[in-house]
Amino acid sequence: MSHPQPELELPPVLEPGALRVVALGGLGEIGRNMAVLEYEGRLLIIDCGVLFPEDHQPGVDLILPDFSYIEDRMDLIDAIVLTHGHEDHIGGVPYLLKMRRDIPVVGSKLTLAFVEAKLKEHRITPVLNPVREGDVVAFGEFSCEFVAVNHSIPDALAVAVTTGAGTILHTGDFKMDQLPLDGRITDLRAFARLGEKGVDLFMADSTNAEVPGFVTPEREIGPTLGRVFGDSDGRIVVASFASHVHRVQQVLDAAHEHGRKVAFVGRSMVRNMGIAADLGYLKVPPGVVAELRDMNSLPDNQVVLMCTGSQGEPMAALSRIANQSHQISVGHGDTVVLASSLIPGNENAVFRVINGLMRLGAKVVHSGNAKVHVSGHASEGELTYCYNILRPKNVMPVHGEVRHLIANGAIAVRTGVPAQNVILAEDGVVVDLIDGQARIVGAVPCGYVYVDGSSVGTVTEAELKDRRILSEEGFVSLFAVVDSSTGKVIAGPQIMARGFAEDDVVFESIKPSVTAALEEAAMNGNVDAHQLQQVMRRTVGRWLSSRLRRKPMILPVVVIA
Repeated sequence: MSHPQPELELPPVLEPGALRVVALGGLGEIGRNMAVLEYEGRLLIIDCGVLFPEDHQPGVDLILPDFSYIEDRMDLIDAIVLTHGHEDHIGGVPYLLKMRRDIPVVGSKLTLAFVEAKLKEHRITPVLNPVREGDVVAFGEFSCEFVAVNHSIPDALAVAVTTGAGTILHTGDFKMDQLPLDGRITDLRAFARLGEKGVDLFMADSTNAEVPGFVTPEREIGPTLGRVFGDSDGRIVVASFASHVHRVQQVLDAAHEHGRKVAFVGRSMVRNMGIAADLGYLKVPPGVVAELRDMNSLPDNQVVLMCTGSQGEPMAALSRIANQSHQISVGHGDTVVLASSLIPGNENAVFRVINGLMRLGAKVVHSGNAKVHVSGHASEGELTYCYNILRPKNVMPVHGEVRHLIANGAIAVRTGVPAQNVILAEDGVVVDLIDGQARIVGAVPCGYVYVDGSSVGTVTEAELKDRRILSEEGFVSLFAVVDSSTGKVIAGPQIMARGFAEDDVVFESIKPSVTAALEEAAMNGNVDAHQLQQVMRRTVGRWLSSRLRRKPMILPVVVIA
């Protein structure tokens, strides 16, 4: 298999008639999916999502793909094709459209409705091109055929992109549930037809490539939810992704069966379910949905609250309920259902929420102790079927951490794809399709772009390191005034610490050493404020490391009088 090398250089100029593929996100991570296709000087983008931050990225709200590869070529983009409406595939669209607002946005009806509502919050009026399965639409040099695929959100599409260099089939997120709630299965007949014509590069969802067998059908979740509802005497809180229409449908059906009302909690949940209901993707039983403000007047055994926060997001409704900082409270007799699987990296946050809820007395039902969620991604057996049906010439696993990509590539090899034709790339690696052969030709810069409040891209790794130090090691400020003529310390040193268990009095013992170090440096001719600040930093830093075993952030200030 072809592996990316750290010494990869910038790619050469694209050869005439060749097709270039560059993933700006989604390879080596679960999130911020984005692929850029280039042919004859024109660009097509497939998906533009966000990644949610982990614990080691404090203060960050979202992580975007790195647009620097295309920022000076925005006028060459023919369209943004969206495979489905999950945040990790559409969340970055507003930030891309701020760079050029008239790029056509292509997707299914539900996907575009979610995107349009999101763009309205950013005060962007998009150019929308709705498509459905079976449509074949040309965007410049790119002919796109859309194929129905089954996922954990309705209206998901795979896209086959044909150019003079060949055909790429990008699955988006998909699985092969044969009895989906909405009856819309992955169109394997279309896959077979594309395979007969020839798929030159297959870009396949890798998320569950390590999982043997086949994904459990969504229909098996309904009876489990029904039992949970039947066994609960108190209020029920169900947490799910704000776009998981199928799971919300099952909650509405279970509530209707057990005589309960459902209120949606959280802005994104209210917005998305309103859109899904208006478009007919969510079938709401009469009288089941109620306003949150009306729930307090109902008996606990008639209440269901559908909220966000199944991944332990600190500002989502469920985390705030667990922290008792939300208007909703839970206690003994109440049941909380986490109707989602764990996204890698979120384990600690989710377990923290579960522990908080159980400490309050609630019973917590999750995928570890009940069948309340099934994955939306194809397992090994389903991927094997796809490879055997398509018989692709080249394979480039997408959407997954490195271990998922490698597992997906191994499946392709087992089904007969030559090992040298399986491209294991990561974000920023450039893959060219030339004369039916895909190969790695270089790499482009592709870092994380952090959204922090209204700031986009200004937070650096160095600043995140500072935040981690502040949160883990604390903060020490130093102040002294040095006489420029004598080199004597005439005020200070003053030392103030925050985030320390010890009282500031502990620093009294180091103050004479700081004074001596400053005066010695001044006597040797170092009367520059910056140099003296470094002397203070080194003196206190060594003492902190040896005496307190700490490496806090140290901010020294020296005034030359």
